[in-house]
Amino acid sequence: MTTVVLLTNDTVLNSELQIAFARNAPELKVVLPDDPAAAEAQIAACWYPPAGSMASLPNLQLVHSVAAGVDHLRTDPSRADLPACRVVDPDHRRGMTEYVRWAVLHFHRDFDRVAAQQRQSAWQRHPQRPAGQFRVGVMGLGSLGAAIASDLAGAGYAVSGWARSPREIPGVICHHGDEQFDGFLDGLDMLVNLLPLTDATRGILCSKTFAALAPGAVVVNAGRGQHLIVDDLQQGLASGHLRGAVLDVFDQEPLPVDDRLWQMPGVIITPHIASAASDDCIALQVAENARRLLNGEPLNNLVDPTLGY
Repeated sequence: MTTVVLLTNDTVLNSELQIAFARNAPELKVVLPDDPAAAEAQIAACWYPPAGSMASLPNLQLVHSVAAGVDHLRTDPSRADLPACRVVDPDHRRGMTEYVRWAVLHFHRDFDRVAAQQRQSAWQRHPQRPAGQFRVGVMGLGSLGAAIASDLAGAGYAVSGWARSPREIPGVICHHGDEQFDGFLDGLDMLVNLLPLTDATRGILCSKTFAALAPGAVVVNAGRGQHLIVDDLQQGLASGHLRGAVLDVFDQEPLPVDDRLWQMPGVIITPHIASAASDDCIALQVAENARRLLNGEPLNNLVDPTLGY
């Protein structure tokens, strides 16, 4: 029997995953790290694994993220030599698309201004701007970014995208590589970040990036907290060059109650709820890779260690 050990920083998640594995993959033995059977584990299912937790697992053959991202695996680099896989969930894609669509509509239709007016009992109508005149740029054109860019283009927005390598998406102007980054940013009304976190993308949401956007632009960060330089965001908002920001991810989560972002004018905070893979999907995809590992077959959603995703 293949043994899976759950290495996460969330006891509630552990309980939910144990139930999902029992329901969807009873052929797997799923344990917590304090179980003596953890030493038998061939697979570690991870979400911010505690530092050093994998070093004591002599039979480990596969590290499996329980999310689409894998940067959280860096909290325990002790088995960086092992293959790593991630979860790709169609429902995750739909959820992220809904989140970004909401953020775009909120600012395109001036609902931020309408909400501010309501607090002042002010009745004021704003000219309605056609979607085709609202320029949205999506950074990161993987399965999530491509779906979101396509959705927004289908809704009539002027959409462009940027990725590491060339992409083709109907209705979307695609840019790629460092040499095309400035051209991608030029004049955007909204910048949506969905990039994976790598050494190359860390701090990409910075003053230089913001300066290339249209005056009054909005930034949406649904990638990782480390993509954003908070000082630069605060400066952009204070100067008026940025109109607002929608932030779903943060350097520290939960966001501390005394963090300045909570009270920063123009910032909307959501508690990392943009989207998530379902527990059932996680269990099924880990189980399928467990079967493939046992049979010597190619693994699904294998991470390229040179790219970091």
